[in-house]
Amino acid sequence: MTFIKFCGITNEADALLAVGLGVDALGVIFAPSPRQVSVAAAGDIVRRLPPDATIVGVFRDEAPVRVVEIADQLGLRAVQLHGHETAAEVAYVAERVQTVIKAYPATSPQISSFTQTDADLLLIDGPSPGSGEVFDWRLAEGVADPDRLIVSGGLNPENVHVAIEHLRPFGVDVASGIEVVPGVKDPRKMRAFIDAVRAIPAGREPVDVDGDGPFDWSR
Repeated sequence: MTFIKFCGITNEADALLAVGLGVDALGVIFAPSPRQVSVAAAGDIVRRLPPDATIVGVFRDEAPVRVVEIADQLGLRAVQLHGHETAAEVAYVAERVQTVIKAYPATSPQISSFTQTDADLLLIDGPSPGSGEVFDWRLAEGVADPDRLIVSGGLNPENVHVAIEHLRPFGVDVASGIEVVPGVKDPRKMRAFIDAVRAIPAGREPVDVDGDGPFDWSR
């Protein structure tokens, strides 16, 4: 099934509901954003979730040492790097955190350098991350192994099936498309988004392009 990440989680109620609905991962944002949370607030959320819930810490141009410190402090198994991190900085984090997602805007010429980093997954977002702006999904065609690709940017319960059917990515990521206001999720939209994704049958078998097997989030 397509991996689903709800990003921009800011409170316990939304986090618990998302887990109850069966989302695969929750994103908490530590970078400047209307959905930014403090490390202390994120800790409060994490402590109230089941131990097997996956939380992704989202950072932008943060010092790699600090990224790892926060991940260790909160027990995060995954981080998402949304800035201008170098290959060396990504490698530093990847050596110390189980899963690293490297994010780029869809129009970024740096997308082609993803394969030269140690990141596990590539997230392609709209030109203004978090704005809810949809990008031309054709820009994501062929830029990476689909089994390493997460699509974001303007997804909602009404259009997510189009993105999946077009790109067949490993996963999808949504924030504004399931919100009432920035940082506050809409329970009906959350459920509708998951239902829309789960209604799409698998269109292909996972592809092993690098000899070490398809990406396994639960590893």
